[in-house]
Amino acid sequence: MRSRASLLLILLIALTIVLFLFDLAVGSVALPLRDVWKALTGGDCPEATAKIVLNIRLLKAVVALFAGAALSVSGLQMQTLFRNPLAGPYVLGISSGASLGVALFILGAPLLGLPAAVLSFGIAGAAWAGAALVLTIVVAASRRIKDIMVILILGMMFSSGAGAVVQILQYLSKEEALKSFVIWTMGSLGDVTAPQLAILIPAVLVGLLLAVVTIKPLNLLLFGEEYAVTMGLNLRRTRNLLFLSTTFLAGTVTAFCGPIGFIGLAMPHITRWLFDESDHRILLPGTIFTGASVLLLCDIVSKIFVLPVNAITSLLGIPVVVWVVLRHK
Repeated sequence: MRSRASLLLILLIALTIVLFLFDLAVGSVALPLRDVWKALTGGDCPEATAKIVLNIRLLKAVVALFAGAALSVSGLQMQTLFRNPLAGPYVLGISSGASLGVALFILGAPLLGLPAAVLSFGIAGAAWAGAALVLTIVVAASRRIKDIMVILILGMMFSSGAGAVVQILQYLSKEEALKSFVIWTMGSLGDVTAPQLAILIPAVLVGLLLAVVTIKPLNLLLFGEEYAVTMGLNLRRTRNLLFLSTTFLAGTVTAFCGPIGFIGLAMPHITRWLFDESDHRILLPGTIFTGASVLLLCDIVSKIFVLPVNAITSLLGIPVVVWVVLRHK
């Protein structure tokens, strides 16, 4: 069984590499894969090809790689923690908190006359601050509440409250500001700059490191919280680590890329189906590469049909959600 899991993981890594190269080759100007490879390895290729690959497409492909892994892992964590197959990375209200932060900033920034460069970083900072604020409230509530399902309901309520405030701000905002906010909500992998990527990658790596630390607690939680506590698990510490990891993973990706739906919800289920395992020592690396490869695929499709990446992830994720609902009846 372990050899089968190892073989599947190797195949997923190979698929991710192939899709990464295809993502660099596909676009308004199609490039031969051999030239893409030469551009990446410093080989002899046309100068125009090297500029397209290294200066334009590489950044977006790296973002897709890390965003897919981050959202998928955070979804896996939330599904195990809440013991709910329909839980995703945004169940704690992270997406709604980020949306609230961005809505407040987009409406306030024009009044302050901030330059475009500051605005670009400000949107990401506002989204991260909004996500962190909602998470702080949820963590504070979880210190008093033992039942994890009550925390899930609270997260949904905070999400609805933040969503209501966002709707009010949209109603009161000017057309230009409203358009900017709507574009952000569509999600985009191509708006991340090199300095922003230098923030996104370390934040995602910290989130993944915390996820590795929580592998054993997650395996214990599969048998229920009462069993995990009897086995010596510090439930409060584990919850806080999982919430913190989810904020680094989903919160950072949402801040820089906007809300990208269904990847975090669907990919853990696809990984469980592929590996036929519940052990997080296998599921975690499997989910990383499943999420990375699928978001790369979605980016390729979005470039071919010139559509928002969120539309592609939704079309992919909806059948998976329907399958999960029918499977769990």
